[in-house]
Amino acid sequence: MNVLDQTPDAALRARARRVIPGGMYGHMRSEGLPAGYPQFFARGEGCHLWDVNGRRYIDFMCSWGPIILGHQHPEVTEAALRQAALGDCLNGPSERMVELAERLVALLPHADWAMFAKNGTDATTTCVTIARATTGRRKILVAKGAYHGAIPWCTPHPLGVTSEDRAHLLYFTFNDIASLETAADQAGGDLAGILVSAFRHDYAQDQHLPDPAFARRLRELCDATGATLILDDVRAGFRLSMRGSWDSLGVQPDLSAWSKAIANGYALAAVTGNDHFRDAASRIYVTGSFWTSAVAMAAALATLDCLERENGPERMRAMGQRLRDGIAAQAKVAGIGIRQSGPPQMPTILFDDDATFAKGERFCAEALKRGVYLHPKHNMFLSAAHTEADIDEALVATQQAFAALRT
Repeated sequence: MNVLDQTPDAALRARARRVIPGGMYGHMRSEGLPAGYPQFFARGEGCHLWDVNGRRYIDFMCSWGPIILGHQHPEVTEAALRQAALGDCLNGPSERMVELAERLVALLPHADWAMFAKNGTDATTTCVTIARATTGRRKILVAKGAYHGAIPWCTPHPLGVTSEDRAHLLYFTFNDIASLETAADQAGGDLAGILVSAFRHDYAQDQHLPDPAFARRLRELCDATGATLILDDVRAGFRLSMRGSWDSLGVQPDLSAWSKAIANGYALAAVTGNDHFRDAASRIYVTGSFWTSAVAMAAALATLDCLERENGPERMRAMGQRLRDGIAAQAKVAGIGIRQSGPPQMPTILFDDDATFAKGERFCAEALKRGVYLHPKHNMFLSAAHTEADIDEALVATQQAFAALRT
């Protein structure tokens, strides 16, 4: 037997295959990771995590986005434990729900109200439901290739999905005004809303920041037709700005979907909206047994306080830029073509002439051997726990990974 097959991670994979379909599901399936990547983890602290084999990594995935302040942030942990001692899942919400709604309304320029759920799919689906309830229309425009969740109306994988599940979706190309207008014309008087990501972060593609003219045209179209502008800020929310990811563009949505980093790893999602949508939001039926759990809301309040006090988005931007600049310099010296895209807080690294992603996977595998956890296809994430020393340590590993690619 191969020694690697006897590791705790390998043993857990074998056990999981017996009791979990495929051993794992969704985006964390082992076939979605390069060879040599661990499947199971033991703990995290700050910007570091340890797999069950005992190996430590500098973490540039941040649990696929939720960790924004660092694993086990002391203030967030304290707030969660304090609330847990009082109660979590009760017969109704705690005071934390009102406090968190007040906090979001005070923080976000477009928001007059907030409601809560547990994950990003809950939030985007609720936004679509509110848009249809308010307008009395059916059609929703979405960008080709965009990810808005993992249930039949929006999953990127068609197995088990029927055409009826998506009968009222129409598609446009992100940042392409002409395609947006064509899709809106196709919807005609049945246009309920336009759902758009904070930036184009499609899997295994170069990332694209929103063109301000495109964002303004979205707002104009919705105003002219009475449709709903929905911003999916699930992935980018609070990493780019504390005021919503499109605030710097001067464009405010009608509804926004939030999750991922809102509570630094505790399960929570939110929908925020303006007063025009308040009545429909109060009448639609959306619920879940754990949607009013108090611990995650206490964690979210502490997370927002820390991010604001520490200017978290700017800190992450600076550390992300330090990483980006270092990677660019190393690739140039190595004579290896790469493309870095997306905001520095959420970087993507793709290799030129790498249609099969073999170069990217080898690069990330070499970095992993040296204690740096990157991803060859998905956008990555910085947290406020990353320091200059962490970035510089990571760059030592990536320099060696570039050198390995040349051999």
